[in-house]
Amino acid sequence: MSRIVMFVFNDCTNDARVLREAASLVEAGHRVTIMARPRDVASTAVERERRDGFEIVRIPLPQGWKRWYVLARYPWRARGWIRFRYAYDAKRGPKGWAEAVAVTPVALAWIGWMLVRAPFYLGFRWLRRGRTQAGGDTLDWLTRWRFSIVGWARAAAAAAPEADAYHGHDLSGLPGAVAAAERHGRTGRGSRPALVYDSHEIYVESGRIARLPRWVRAILARQEQAWVDRVDALVTVNQSLAEDLGARYHPPRVVVVRNCPARWDPPDARDQLLRHAAGIPGDARIALYHGGFSAHRGMEELAEAILQPGMDRVHAVFLGYGSERASLDRRAADSRYGGRLHVLDAVRPHELPPWVASADVGAMPIQRSTLNHYLSTPNKLFECLAAGVPVVASDFPEMHRIVMDDPDGPLGAVCDPADPAALARAIRSILELPADRMADLRRRCLRAAHERYNWETEVARLTGLYADLVGDGGPP
Repeated sequence: MSRIVMFVFNDCTNDARVLREAASLVEAGHRVTIMARPRDVASTAVERERRDGFEIVRIPLPQGWKRWYVLARYPWRARGWIRFRYAYDAKRGPKGWAEAVAVTPVALAWIGWMLVRAPFYLGFRWLRRGRTQAGGDTLDWLTRWRFSIVGWARAAAAAAPEADAYHGHDLSGLPGAVAAAERHGRTGRGSRPALVYDSHEIYVESGRIARLPRWVRAILARQEQAWVDRVDALVTVNQSLAEDLGARYHPPRVVVVRNCPARWDPPDARDQLLRHAAGIPGDARIALYHGGFSAHRGMEELAEAILQPGMDRVHAVFLGYGSERASLDRRAADSRYGGRLHVLDAVRPHELPPWVASADVGAMPIQRSTLNHYLSTPNKLFECLAAGVPVVASDFPEMHRIVMDDPDGPLGAVCDPADPAALARAIRSILELPADRMADLRRRCLRAAHERYNWETEVARLTGLYADLVGDGGPP
C-alpha cells in the first residue's frame, strides 16, 4: 500500500478538490495524509482529524517573526516597552540600574531607527493618500510569503510522514511537498519519492498576486520554475490552464483533472431549500451565486442585474463565505433591492447538491480582472450542471466551450460579465423559457454532467497518474 502526503495552505475544511482527491486515492488503495494549517491562524497546537479514510494534520503557522517584523516596520510601537523597561529597572535598585545601563545602547539604536523610519513612513502615506496600492503592501506580502507560507511549508514538511509521493496544492503548498521529498529522499527507502504539483490556477496571475509589481511576480515565477523542474507531473483543472502552464514551465507531464462533483440524481420534486432559508415567495425565481465571496467574482454585477427591467420577480441568492460578506450584507439591507437580495451561510460540500438544485439558474459572471479568471472553470459551473441547473457564465474560452459547445448544449447562456444589463438579459433568456423547454434544458444539463462532467470520469486520470508513479496502491 503506497502512502501519499498532500500539502495545502488552508485549513482543508471545505476545499472540495483536495478532499475529493484524497478520498478517491484512499478508495484506490493508497494511504493519504493531508498537511494543512489550523482553522485559527493564531493557533500554536497541532490538530488532527480523521475523515473519509484519510488524516488531516494541521500544522501551526510560524508566529515568532511577526513581533520583530512589526517593530522593524513601525519602531515607534516599542515606546511603551522602553518606558516600561526603564521604570521597572528604576524600582529594583542598583541591580536594576545596571541592567538599565546595559539595555541603553539597544534603546538608543531603536530610537535612531525610529527617527529614520518615521519620515519615510509618513512620506509614503502622504503620497498614497486617497489611493489603495495595487496588490497591497509589497514588502508585507513578501515577508508573509517568506516567513508565513514558506515557513509553514518547512514546518509541515518536517512533520510529514515518510511517503512514496508528495503532492503540493498550488504554489503555496508546493514548497512543503518539495521540502518533504528532499528530506525523505535523502533518508528514505531507496528510490526518491514521487513529486506532484497540483496547480489549481496560474498562481502568479491570480487575485492579489496579479496586482503585485512585475519584479515580484518574476521572482515568484522563477521560484515556481525551479520547483516545477523537480516534479514528476503537474496536475491542473482545465485544458487552457494545462496549455498555459505547460508553455510556461515545461513539466515532464501534464494531467487535467477538472473540479467536477460526483454524479448525483436530483429528486423529481426539487427541495426548496434556498426558498425556505431566504423566505422567497413561491412565485419568484432564484438566480444563485454560490462559493467564495471575493473580489472580481461578479457579485456586484449580479446584484445590479436584478434591478434591470424585466427582473422584478427575480431574487439573487448568495450562498457562501469570504471577505466580501459584509459588503453583500449591506446590499441586502439596501431598500433599492426590495428584499430580493439574500445572503446565506455556506454549506459543506457534501450537503451542497440539493441546495443548488433548488435554484432556477446558476450565475457566475466572473470578471476579466486577471488571466487566471479569464481561463477559469469555477467549481460552481460543474456543481450547477450536476444538479441539473442551467447556468449563466462569463463569455470566456473555457466556460463558453462547456456551456455553448457541449454536445448537449447550450447548457445555459454566456454574456459580457461586466455589463449588468447583458447579465440580466442572459438570465431572462433562461427564466422566460416555457415550462417544457426549461425541463428539457435541465435534463440536458444533468445528462452532460452524468456523461462528461463528473468526478468519476475525472479521477480516473488522477489514479492513473499515481498508478504510473507509485503503483496501484492495492487493497486499502
